[in-house]
Parts: sequence; C-alpha cells; structure tokens
Amino acid sequence: MKALLALAKGIDWLTDRFGTLAAWAVLLSCFISAANAVIRYGLDISSNAFLEIQWYLFAACVMGGAAQVLRLNEHVRVDILYTRLRGHGKVYVDLFGLIVFLIPVMGYAGWLSWDFFLVKLTTGMRADDTVAALGYGGYAWKLFTSGEVSGNAGGLIRWPAALTLPVGFALVFLQGISEVIKRIGYLAHLVEMDTHYERPLQ
Repeated sequence: MKALLALAKGIDWLTDRFGTLAAWAVLLSCFISAANAVIRYGLDISSNAFLEIQWYLFAACVMGGAAQVLRLNEHVRVDILYTRLRGHGKVYVDLFGLIVFLIPVMGYAGWLSWDFFLVKLTTGMRADDTVAALGYGGYAWKLFTSGEVSGNAGGLIRWPAALTLPVGFALVFLQGISEVIKRIGYLAHLVEMDTHYERPLQ
C-alpha cells in the first residue's frame, strides 16, 4: 500500500503542476483579451489569431485544471444525500463514483479524443511525408505545422487546442486513480483525509 500511496502522491504533484499552468493560462488569456480590445478599438487593427488564442488558453485552463479541482474536492456534485452522510459513508460514495463512473468515462473520453487529436495533427500530411524522405527534423516540422488550420483569415492551427482534450481527460483519469488510492488508505487508517464537502452557493 505504501507504493500505491507514493504513486498517488506523484499523481497529485503532476496535477498540481498542470493546475499551476491552468492558472497562468487564465492570466495570459486576460492580458491577451485586454490587449486585443485596446488594439482593436484604439488602433482599428484586428487579428483572428489573437481571438483564437484566447479560446486555446481557455481550453488549456479547463482541461488542465479539471484534475486539480477534483484533487481539491472542489468539483460540483449532483447529490441528495452526500452532505448528510457521516463517518465513512462519504468515502464509500466517493469510491463508488470514482470506480464506476469517473475512471471508465475519462478513459473512454481520452481514447476517443486521442483519435480526434491525431486527425487534427495529421490533416496536411501526404503519404510520401515520411521520416526517411524528410528526416527527423523536417518530418517533425511538417507534422507540427501542416495540421488543420482555422477557417478564419490569419487563424491558428487546430491541433494544440485538440491536444488539450486527451491530456485533460488523462489527467482526470490519473487523479481519479489517486483519489481511489487515498480513500482506500483512509479506510485502512493509513492516511488522514478531510472528507468535508461544502456545497457551492447557488
């Protein structure tokens, strides 16, 4: 069990790093949005790339921060009885939800979104675009720059936004595993855990 708890701690560390990146993505998006507004209305200059990068950053924020929200037990719960449960009751409900719903759904969504990402990444590649023909550097450059591009003039390539989907689903999947390990450790009296959940104001 010690090895599993160490694994959970490592997953929590990884989730924390992506949570920090998500926070920076929000800040950067705010600066870009403000700069875009000043340039657009002050200088009458506009760029679709500046508009699109904002939703790219928002995608990074949501998909990169979702696992952190789960780790901090700040996710929204649709429940009737959870807040009334005492003792280990909340932990058993959490384990059921994590094992039966969250982990399988995140695994399946990650698998589906990986194919979606690959389509966006390889859209501009031809059959003769191989490592042998282009070399490693040339192949990587063509792969990263020839994917599906936004239909808007001056728009961005789409694969970076598509990549946030499998990465985000994988992070929530891993965090779900970490939460299962920690709750089993709690039931075995190996770790302390705060099971308090405060319903968001509605």
